[in-house]
Amino acid sequence: MREDRIKIKVQKRIVLISVLLLCGKFFAFWVTNSVGILTDALESIVNVVAGLISLYSLNVAAKPRDADHPFGHGKVELISASTEGILIFLAGLAIIYEGIRRLFYPSLLEKLDVGIMLVALAGAVNYVLGWYSIRVGRKYDSIALIVGGKHLQSDTYSTIGLVSGLLLLYWTGITRIDSILALIFGFIIVRTGILILRKTIANLMDKADMKLLKYMLSLLVINRREDWIDIQEVKVLKYGNAYFIDCNLTLPWYYNIRKGHAVCAEVGKVIAENFPEHIRLNIHTDPCKENHCPHCMLTDCGYRLHSFVDIKEFTLRKITETEEAIV
Repeated sequence: MREDRIKIKVQKRIVLISVLLLCGKFFAFWVTNSVGILTDALESIVNVVAGLISLYSLNVAAKPRDADHPFGHGKVELISASTEGILIFLAGLAIIYEGIRRLFYPSLLEKLDVGIMLVALAGAVNYVLGWYSIRVGRKYDSIALIVGGKHLQSDTYSTIGLVSGLLLLYWTGITRIDSILALIFGFIIVRTGILILRKTIANLMDKADMKLLKYMLSLLVINRREDWIDIQEVKVLKYGNAYFIDCNLTLPWYYNIRKGHAVCAEVGKVIAENFPEHIRLNIHTDPCKENHCPHCMLTDCGYRLHSFVDIKEFTLRKITETEEAIV
């Protein structure tokens, strides 16, 4: 609960600062009439709306598990991130439209020096704010804070290009540069929205996280005990900052329930010590069969039917195999 309060507090700060930056950018657009600066201002609207959605999602995600939501409320962070991706995508399309319109109907630009200074300052603040959001998000495993922080930092990268283009416009007086800048950054913003949507949709569909599975495989290999005969059907689902892990563990057939439970506790300890603290582990035990004997490492087994040949290594494909695939 303490972590949830910290994440909510951080997001409140981000929303407040985003509102101030939004006001500053629209003031810069008002004094300059630059469509390039308008692109930055429109994306700041997205920042504020997305920030408010993230704040709401963090409040919901902080709720404990209940009868209606046995896995908790963590998935709402993915919905928040998806909404942010959609808003970013739509903002990019609006910017592209305005850039094309201004190519044919250019407007008179004024006080570009003031606008450039305001935009540059806002970009620097956005970068620091994004770094802060990502840092807290990674520390407390919050995808909403991480996505929001990356979005804020992407604003800074586009601001660097925008300021460079505005300086060129200021020195040359070629007004079409303003529209070209809007088109370039409009396409960059659209791409950012698409990438965020792809990531969040994959998580909403519970797509296997191969990086996470490879890490778990390394833990099992390094800490393998001789009576961990086989491990299959490993599944890792992430709900907010909680991991739900399910797997099948093959043990010697003659182990009683107490002994089997003790071995499962060993596996759970290995995983819990190396994963974030919010772990829900479910292990289904299977008895070994005759075909396991040639690869079983147990040296004191009195029921072995075949001599030991070699160790059957745990591989990513092997531990994630389902019974249907094996058949």
